[in-house]
Amino acid sequence: MALDWTTFGLEIVNFLVLAWLLKRFLYRPVVDAVARRRAEIERSMSEARAQREQAESLATQYRNRLADWESEKERGRAALRGEIEAERARQVAALGEALDRERLRRQAVERHEAEERAREVERMALRQGAAFAGRMLAQLAGPDLEARILDLVPAELSRLPDERRAALRAAAKDAGTAVVTSAYPLAEPQRSRIAGALRSTNGGDVACEFRRDEHLLAGLRIEVGPWVMRASLQDELAAFAEAGDGTA
Repeated sequence: MALDWTTFGLEIVNFLVLAWLLKRFLYRPVVDAVARRRAEIERSMSEARAQREQAESLATQYRNRLADWESEKERGRAALRGEIEAERARQVAALGEALDRERLRRQAVERHEAEERAREVERMALRQGAAFAGRMLAQLAGPDLEARILDLVPAELSRLPDERRAALRAAAKDAGTAVVTSAYPLAEPQRSRIAGALRSTNGGDVACEFRRDEHLLAGLRIEVGPWVMRASLQDELAAFAEAGDGTA
């Protein structure tokens, strides 16, 4: 079989035309499609990598935020514990001060009550002593005891301080009369002695009015206006009882 170069040449031309047609209408679109697909895949992968990196960044930020939050919570708890401890210490100190004040107050109240009880016992003892002394002196009282008291009156008048002498003179000048009260009737010599002692103390004549009051038990009470000299058992017992009532 002889080779037909014309046919062979045409076959080559046909092949080249087919190759060009395939390249022009089939290979290029396929290559372009593959390129576009590859570009899309690469873009998708790039987006995926970017999203993954963003996710990892967000995860890192989240973990850091959690760590920061835990640190903040720990600091907050520490600060709260410190405030609670400080408040507890303040409350304990305030309670201690309140208890100290209450203890001091109770001690003061108890001390006051004890002192008051002691004063009451003392007052009672003085009242009982005054009552006992009154009963005893009432049994001992008589003209003889009164006479001995009368013997002391001139000496007591002579020992009056200057201010009391001045008060007596002023009272005698205003009142003009001295009221001398005794438990028993006074004899004339006794009256003269009292009047003389008053004149000597007053520095001038003093009119005397003599009275009797058996409640005095024994002794005298001399009154010149507001000026009073008490020299009787009743007055002494009354002063003793008043000292007991006024004991501080």
